Amino acid sequence: MYANIRPFIALYSSVVLMMMGLGLLNTFLGFRLSLEGVSTQVTGLVLSSYFVGLVAGTSYCRKIIQNVGHIRAFAAFTAVTAAVVMVHGFYTSPLLWAGLRFVAGVSNMGLFMVIESWLNECAEPKFRGRIFSIYMIVTYMGSTVGQQLLNVGDVRSQTLFLVAGVFVVLSTVPVAMTRSIHPKLPKVQQKALKTILRKAPISMLGCFGSGLLHSAFYTMGPVFAHQIQLSVGQISWFMTLTVFGGLMLQWPVGLISDRLDRSLVLPFLGIILAMISLVILISFQHSLGFLLGTTTLFGGIFFSIYPVAVARAHDIFDAQDVVKVSSVLLLFYGIGAVFGPILSAAVMTLSGTPYGLYFYMIAVSGVYAGVTLLLRRRESVRIVPVDEQVDFVMMETTSDVAMHLDPRMEISSEHAQSTVASNGPVQDHDRAGA
Repeated sequence: MYANIRPFIALYSSVVLMMMGLGLLNTFLGFRLSLEGVSTQVTGLVLSSYFVGLVAGTSYCRKIIQNVGHIRAFAAFTAVTAAVVMVHGFYTSPLLWAGLRFVAGVSNMGLFMVIESWLNECAEPKFRGRIFSIYMIVTYMGSTVGQQLLNVGDVRSQTLFLVAGVFVVLSTVPVAMTRSIHPKLPKVQQKALKTILRKAPISMLGCFGSGLLHSAFYTMGPVFAHQIQLSVGQISWFMTLTVFGGLMLQWPVGLISDRLDRSLVLPFLGIILAMISLVILISFQHSLGFLLGTTTLFGGIFFSIYPVAVARAHDIFDAQDVVKVSSVLLLFYGIGAVFGPILSAAVMTLSGTPYGLYFYMIAVSGVYAGVTLLLRRRESVRIVPVDEQVDFVMMETTSDVAMHLDPRMEISSEHAQSTVASNGPVQDHDRAGA
């Protein structure tokens, strides 16, 4: 087993270091803006620009990687990211930070593309599932540890920006030292939007809703924690345990979705998330321990909606269409992520309380659950028998290249090939539709 993983240790090390830096920065920025007295609404607008950059970087970064190669592209994207991280510390300006967040979003998308295409090229088919699973685990681990780095320096100084920048820079070292070949960047084509809306509206809605929820919590969660007067250490644990919950509970939730109809599991997850948010609103004011416990459960459900929604799409579409469909689903996640910070900040502002963040969570997850149940009743939405569903795979929202790493693709391809072999080759008149 170790011999099969050893070629990827450098990449995994880079991922951990990079996610430690990015995890720290993403939490620190919202907290720092709140600390500087920037309004909640402006904070949401500033931080949403990062997700605009992620969406914009999907096509732009692909061209750069194809032109200069993976190692040079990784070095360039890392240098830009590190520079942007440290420039934040020069001057606290919402307009400047909005521009920096956009650039960071573009360069981070490039980093994810480089790493994931490298893993995709070098992973042997029979070990693809393990390679993909370890990649997801180290991504969550790096982000989890990054939350704790909030405690290593003065939050009013430039120290934490420098710490985040150092970890991003260090992530280039393992890649620069690797002897691995330059991989090819997989081509990703998108399935027609009308087809996905007709056949998999539940998956599309799940990914869009995940974007609305994830970005809102990542950006406004630290603002909420600061406004309810948690200490720096308490804020770091609040964010750490939420991400840790996603790491620990996503797999059990996935196993449940393998045994039940996913078109029912998805709205049920929305209902549970709304209930947990309501419990947090009602009960935690006098108990920090209760808040930390419930936010761990919140993270477990919160991070599970996206991979279950993608698995639902795998259930419906043929193997040759899954990557195309998944790229559209990721795009819808990105669109939702752009609006999440803006809308959640608006709710917090209009409600006049930091608890508005959980009003927002209840509203989004509740509406999502209700609409999903209504969609399920449409005749055009296929109800997939449990024994025909594909296996759940733990996922993080990085780039569309990660879809090629999904072990279900290999299984689906083998099944398609065996079907062709058993039915005989397709004749020319069959291709022509005769």
